[in-house]
Amino acid sequence: MKLKIPPALVLLCFALLMYLLAKFLPVGNFDFFGRRYLIMALFAMAVIILLISFYQFYRAKTTIDPGSPSKASKLLTNGIYKFSRNPIYLAMLLILLAFGLKLGNAFNSLTAALFVAYMNRFQILPEEEVLSSLFGKEYQYYCAQVRRWF
Repeated sequence: MKLKIPPALVLLCFALLMYLLAKFLPVGNFDFFGRRYLIMALFAMAVIILLISFYQFYRAKTTIDPGSPSKASKLLTNGIYKFSRNPIYLAMLLILLAFGLKLGNAFNSLTAALFVAYMNRFQILPEEEVLSSLFGKEYQYYCAQVRRWF
């Protein structure tokens, strides 16, 4: 796979972009009742999803390295993977959404959408090609049954 940037670094780059938008863009600021609770809920969901995902990889004794999906020894289709093919990337998106709410600039939702587009194109599609070649029809059936994000 021709992965150039690790997903964690992509997350940090998009978070930095969100920060810069909130800091220097003179429009788009917002606040609403319950914003703090929504931020905490999104962040808590992200942490729970990450912990469950990591535990499932550990339990299955397969690689979690997004740069080497060809090292996968097992296709995870149960647990949280019944609901999302990419729960770790979903958790990253939830973290970005929580951060965007914390910054309080409406344009950060566009940045989160760009994160999804970037991850689909440069991370998920190449991973799916590798997994399809590794697991064949089992992976294709899984893709038909479970959505990419949520």
